[in-house]
This record gives sequence, C-alpha cells and structure tokens, in this order.
Amino acid sequence: MKEIGGYMDFETFRGEMLYGDGILLNTGRACLQYIIEARGIKKIALPYYNCEVVTEACEKYNVEIRYFSIDADWLPKNLNLREDEYLYIVDYYGQLTDSQILDLKQKYQRVILDETMAYFRKPFAGIDTIYSCRKFFGVADGGILFTDSKIARELPQDETFERLHYALGRYERTASEFYKEYATADESFKKEPIKRMSKLTENILRAVDYDFVSARRKENFSFLHENLKAINPLNLRVVDGAFLYPLLIENGAEVRKKMIAQKIYIRLLWANVLESCAPSTFEYNIAENVLPLPVDQRYNLDDMKYMLKILKDFI
Repeated sequence: MKEIGGYMDFETFRGEMLYGDGILLNTGRACLQYIIEARGIKKIALPYYNCEVVTEACEKYNVEIRYFSIDADWLPKNLNLREDEYLYIVDYYGQLTDSQILDLKQKYQRVILDETMAYFRKPFAGIDTIYSCRKFFGVADGGILFTDSKIARELPQDETFERLHYALGRYERTASEFYKEYATADESFKKEPIKRMSKLTENILRAVDYDFVSARRKENFSFLHENLKAINPLNLRVVDGAFLYPLLIENGAEVRKKMIAQKIYIRLLWANVLESCAPSTFEYNIAENVLPLPVDQRYNLDDMKYMLKILKDFI
C-alpha cells in the first residue's frame, strides 16, 4: 500500500538536471561496464596514466587490455588501433580541445571518451561519453552515460541513503572525521553491478546551480593559473567548470605532504601509475609531481589566496 502522511522526508527538488537526457547510472565505472556489455567489447587500449578503476572495470568483463603512452598534449603517442579494439580517451583536466576530440574520433572511430575530469564539456554526437557526478558535486555516487548502444536487460535501481552519511557529516563537521567512512564507501563500489542512478542522487542533482558551479570553478582555476603559470611547465587552458588545477613541480610529492599537514588536502592521481610506469616516463612524473589544487564551488578567491600563500612557502 502507498504511504500517505506522517513525518516529512528529504525534500524533492524540481530543477533541471544537467545531462538528464543521458543514461543515469550508479557510478562512472558502471558507465564503462555498460558500454562494454552493450557493444560487446573484447579489446581495449587504455592510457598508462589512468585510474585503476578503469582497468578493474575492463578486467571484470575479461576485456583484453593494451596500454599506451600519452604526450605532453595529453594525446595518444604513436598509437595504431588494432582490429576490433576500442580506444579509451581521458580528457585530463578538461584540457583537450573540441577539435582534438573530434580528430581522435575521425582517426580511430571506436572511441570512448572519459569526461570524469570535465563535467561541463557537453557530449559529442556519436562518441560514447562518461561523466562522474561525485567528482563535481556533493553526492555519494552517480554516473551519466551518452551512447547510442543499449543493453537489453532491466537494471535494478541503486540506493544511496547509507552512503551519503560522510558527505552530510563533512558539511557540518570536518573532513578528517569522516574520511574512513568515505574510503569505505569508495571501496564498496568495486562490488557494485551496473544499476540505475538512485532516486536520492538524481534528486540532489536537480538542486544544483550549474551556472554558479561552472563559473566559480573557472574563476578559481583562472586565478591560480595567473599566479602559477610562470612556474608551471604544463601548457594549460582555462576551461569552464574546471576540475582541479594541475601544478607540476619537481618536488611535488614532498610539497603534497606538507600541504596536507596544513589541512589542504591534495590528492594523488593516481597511485597505481607509480607502480605500473618507469620513473623516467612522462606518466610517472605527472602522477608523482602534479599537485591537483582544489578549485571547486565550495571555495572563493579568498580561499585561493590563502592556499596560494601556504603553497608558496613550500616551493
């Protein structure tokens, strides 16, 4: 029977959700698994500089993996795609241009575009495209997929309420109090099958002020770039809705530790690269020494100035 009355539950939001016309799934990795299943992918070329989650998703479906290197422009280096092989492209920090992406599609045809670092780049027609919601917004999960290939089976719907506790906790307290809970939730995704996005995650995404988020992230990125470009060897573009600001310095690993001690939490993207690549490679260098500085919508220019002041004491 339908329940009517009683105590109030979480508010229902009725705003427009960005990419609400995509395939709404539980995680970014589920988006890749969906494509693999829908297209019957047996072979894939992955960049060495990539999250281990992507490799795990492919291994789960017994996809044959071949790795390739990228150059300083974040593009595949001397890659020839084999027969029936798909190319996995990561839009690192949103730095690929529209023309570069379209050129990759024209050259390789079988392309999967990972936009987990570039939520605000709109999908291209004819290119399978993956977005991750929790990397940009205060949700515990959620992935959005654009593809013209569909799987036939009915997908169960995810439930989020038990995972959301760490995000709600950090909103009212400190990140350190809930980090273990966050890590546990993150680890749990390895066992999750493909599901439809939860009602709660979709609801929260309907409450986001996307114009504000995009503009604030761009403003913060632009400020850091203006103040750091003289020492940053990476050739960067200022982009809408930037993910993080990648600062490459020689002693990045050491500075990261010092910044964390000052409660400025700078991620290591990605630790698995340090195990799979030789220290002499471009991938190893950027994995170890890039400082992905936070620029998200929680922070304003005063916060950027504060972070920059501490950073300059260490470099």
